[in-house]
Amino acid sequence: MPKPRILLVDDEERFRTNLQKMLVAQGLTVGAVSSGEAALQELKLNSYDVIVLDIRMPGMDGLATLKEIKSINPEAEVIILSGHASMDAAVEINRLGGYDYLMKPCPLEELLLKIEAAYEKKVDREQRTQKSRPPTESA
Repeated sequence: MPKPRILLVDDEERFRTNLQKMLVAQGLTVGAVSSGEAALQELKLNSYDVIVLDIRMPGMDGLATLKEIKSINPEAEVIILSGHASMDAAVEINRLGGYDYLMKPCPLEELLLKIEAAYEKKVDREQRTQKSRPPTESA
């Protein structure tokens, strides 16, 4: 199975840069932006499989960004990172189509497992969608 393309969205530069380096070291292709608005622009230009999104950012927060991501690329899986646990936020993330919710800081191994599981879910869904389409006639 090919490796997923990851987009990191976090306003904390040191966290974003370090996490990007660690994921690249794992052989992943990783883009990184510092805001929800930048993430939406990036998604209009490039395709990503899994988006790792901070919930608390200045400007457009993670929930508003998640909602817009799903309208631009409904197939992408979104993992939300938060430094603040909230049952209300977890419920809202689920309602908006987020894949999962992790507390910051989380161990790299845990994040990698979540990314892998999210990517597998995306690939499985795409394969089911392809199988359910009628074959196209060739000329």
